[in-house]
Amino acid sequence: MDTNPAPSSERSDFLREIVAADLRSGLHQSVVTRFPPEPNGYLHIGHAKSICLNFGIAEEFAGRCHLRFDDTNPIKEEQEYIDSIEADVHWLGFDWGEHLYFASDYFEQLYEWAIHLIKTGRAYVDDLSADETREHRGTLTEPGRESPWRSRPAEENLDLLARMRAGEFGDGARVLRARIDMASPNINLRDPVLYRIVHAEHPRTGDAWCIYPTYDFAHGQSDAIEGITHSICTLEFQDHRPLYDWFIENLPVPSRPRQYEFARLNLTHTVLSKRVLLRLVNERHVRGWDDPRMPTLSGLRRRGFPAEGIRDFAAMIGVARADSVVEVEMLHHAVRDVLNRTALRRFAVLNPLKVVIENYPQDAVEEIEATNNPEDPSAGSRHVPFTRELWIEREDFMEDPPKKFFRLAPGREVRLRSAYFVTCNEVVKDVDGNVTELRCTYDPSTRGGSAPDGRRPKATLHWVSTAHAVPAEVRLYDHLFRNPYPGADGRDLFEDLNPDSETVLRNCFVEPSLAGLPVGQTVQFERLGYFCPDVDSAPSAPVFNRTLTLRDAWAKLQAQGRHGTT
Repeated sequence: MDTNPAPSSERSDFLREIVAADLRSGLHQSVVTRFPPEPNGYLHIGHAKSICLNFGIAEEFAGRCHLRFDDTNPIKEEQEYIDSIEADVHWLGFDWGEHLYFASDYFEQLYEWAIHLIKTGRAYVDDLSADETREHRGTLTEPGRESPWRSRPAEENLDLLARMRAGEFGDGARVLRARIDMASPNINLRDPVLYRIVHAEHPRTGDAWCIYPTYDFAHGQSDAIEGITHSICTLEFQDHRPLYDWFIENLPVPSRPRQYEFARLNLTHTVLSKRVLLRLVNERHVRGWDDPRMPTLSGLRRRGFPAEGIRDFAAMIGVARADSVVEVEMLHHAVRDVLNRTALRRFAVLNPLKVVIENYPQDAVEEIEATNNPEDPSAGSRHVPFTRELWIEREDFMEDPPKKFFRLAPGREVRLRSAYFVTCNEVVKDVDGNVTELRCTYDPSTRGGSAPDGRRPKATLHWVSTAHAVPAEVRLYDHLFRNPYPGADGRDLFEDLNPDSETVLRNCFVEPSLAGLPVGQTVQFERLGYFCPDVDSAPSAPVFNRTLTLRDAWAKLQAQGRHGTT
């Protein structure tokens, strides 16, 4: 009888198959994974795929997942990034418990292992400058050249490393390199740098160190210290795996983790390079790291994307060995699917046109019962004030409508959602001929939106009472990059920035219940899309971000035989 742990879900991919096989064979008794971000920026949607994968595998196989910050570059790292990463992982729905670690926790151990490599003849201190090192490294078709300092005696290397640590030398004056193979076809094995001199304060260790391990040297050894069984990373680290293994084989590490690679996430209309995202922020193309147009998790959260939708998206795209591009509409589809089930419905008017119901009592205020979510009966209903004067969308009226326009027009009857049938009798214009007001009548027998005689208008409009409407600012968002493949064909990707990625509407009105809607709760503005309060909101002056429109472009792509990836 097989008593080894098995995944608790039906999800399967090559990584989960590897983990299951390792458990069945007894190679590992339990699974330990890790999510190891560098704290040099905010997490983005690509990181969400890795988070869901690492924490998901650990959960499915009854193991654990560590959160570890690979904080080896003090010049680019900040406490702000550490805090934001922890908040993002928690928001996505994952918890590392007591297993929060930092590569800086292991600086002393890593230094001792550097000494071990020197003593065993596998590392040396090099005096070449950065430019000279690059020149000596060679190319993909030409082998590298050995540094003139490669044969330094171990005693001299140990002395120089100690003096590097003591701060005797300036930045870049010397480095510690592994002695591997300058003729290797894998450039990563051509005597890679292990330590460099950086006189900068570290967010956690302060000025205790002035030499710092490189990512390649710290990463695998941190995995070994923590007992990681499956070190899962993206494909760009595939060529680094021989170096990862070389360190494990040549150091007295307490465990022997193995590295596995999967394809990173690529999305249309989206750039997931930290360097580019930082430039977008620094050059003020966006409001900040959490701008709703940014692909950062904090930006998506501010825009109103639910964590469940992002987790569902990660499951939909799966895990592959080869790179591909996923259409961003697939992400939007996953988010809409969650919001359609969970978002409360509310009334809002973004481009208002006044309607006066002339036969409705002058000072009457009626409480109309409106459904909160037709997809969820348990969501109940709410009361919305109805009065003689209302706002409707300007686009819902045409004075001379074409044949297929079924909304309000002179002499035409429409339904006001959950309220009454109304008929337009008169159009009021200003001196320039612009429509400013519609004079209508209502049928009192149609309360609730249905007629005793069974007649059914072809259009149903949303509305807001003018006396009770709350003025609001609404921000509409589109793709930050207008080209599906930013920077394609060798052009500067910043040329593809969409100048219309944000449209701000300031003459909007929302129903009273939306005045105090908490930040983070996404609702559906009926017939308009999904919206959520922005952090700039105040109860008396709410600001809403459009999360998504109601139209599902990905469903259309599926109908056309396109499946969301290229």
